[in-house]
Amino acid sequence: MVADLVVAIHAIFVVFVVVGGLLGLRWPKVLWVHAPAAVWGIAVEYAGFICPLTPLEIALRQHAGDAGYRGGFIEHYVEGLLYPSGLTRELQIALGTCALLVNLVVYWYVLLRSRHRQGNVTH
Repeated sequence: MVADLVVAIHAIFVVFVVVGGLLGLRWPKVLWVHAPAAVWGIAVEYAGFICPLTPLEIALRQHAGDAGYRGGFIEHYVEGLLYPSGLTRELQIALGTCALLVNLVVYWYVLLRSRHRQGNVTH
């Protein structure tokens, strides 16, 4: 089903937003793709937006005769697995901030390593 493919792409994107910066340790050019993806994903979490993939999935499911669901991707597929009951908005923002800080540290390290390598190049 096409909706399942959208869910798979959405899940891969969410994982990429959270840990994709680590790929930059091995392949620094990945950061050119990861940076805008991370900005988008973090903005969606902080602002409470719904990613456009969610309404697309719901529409595809409804078109196929399924009921669809209300809310966003995270609430429907991930929230029960990742977030404890009673999660406050403040704690959710704190978790998002932790993810942001992890990515900032990774980017900082990649930048320092890149500068160090450029400084050690002999001609």
